Amino acid sequence: MDDAGIPALQDAIRHMYGLEATWLETVPVRETHQGALVWDGEVEVFEVDHPQTKRVYAWSHATTGTKRRFHAVLGVPPIDSPLKAVQASIVGAAKRAEN
Repeated sequence: MDDAGIPALQDAIRHMYGLEATWLETVPVRETHQGALVWDGEVEVFEVDHPQTKRVYAWSHATTGTKRRFHAVLGVPPIDSPLKAVQASIVGAAKRAEN
């Protein structure tokens, strides 16, 4: 279970997408790249009423002090699993870091 808690993730989904989300399950995800661990944690899966998808994948992580960074990825193709959501988030962060 995410350290921020399900209600905090639901608030993040509401803030990011304007959607009400119902928690479905917690899925452990471990992502490596060229043998190095890139991400290891749990992704919370939520059901939503959205015209393009019924799933949102969400998680958070600590930043500085007591602050947290929230991630919520819509399950819109090609995002069809918690792993794909994490991979998309990693790629997006890398692209932002390049700019």
